[in-house]
Amino acid sequence: MQSRQELARSICRWQLATLLIMPILLTGCGINNIPTYDEQVKSAWAQVENQYQRRADLVPNLVETVKGFAKQERQTLTAVVEARAKATSIQVDASIVDDPQKLQQFQQVQNQLTGALSRLMAVSERYPELKSNQNFLALQSQLEGTENRIAVARRDFILAVKRYNTELRTFPGRIWHSLLYSDLPLRENFEATAENADQAPQVKF
Repeated sequence: MQSRQELARSICRWQLATLLIMPILLTGCGINNIPTYDEQVKSAWAQVENQYQRRADLVPNLVETVKGFAKQERQTLTAVVEARAKATSIQVDASIVDDPQKLQQFQQVQNQLTGALSRLMAVSERYPELKSNQNFLALQSQLEGTENRIAVARRDFILAVKRYNTELRTFPGRIWHSLLYSDLPLRENFEATAENADQAPQVKF
């Protein structure tokens, strides 16, 4: 028959083994999935912001270049400048992913800038000297690349939100959410406002 000391040591060993094994078992059950996916959503959103800001930074030089060859296109140029002003007036940070109204507002003003830039590019077709200008060609190439990166960043964000929301809605994520992560809400996603909305606009000549 075991002595009390041996029994106590045996119990301690089992407790220690349990403490060592539990984190492994919990990890296997997906306890860390929700915070991991939450960070992936925020990281993906940061890329969306970066690419939209990159586009906004190109607009002033683009407008000035077009103005040098097509001053009479004042209405189109003004529309681009105003759309850029609206797009950059919204203060955004990582918290926007938890605010559906603000996310929708952000999306709307970015879509307006996309439309204004598309019209500007269409107008440039009427000006051969503009189309052959090296500065304009460089800006056009940068804009095209940026639109492509925007499309990729939006796609990655959409997928990250979908994975995160799915985890919160399905087992065992629903359990961990209710027990440990109830402060993390379901996230809104970008909405397609037009056919092929997530594809980069064609700005090639």
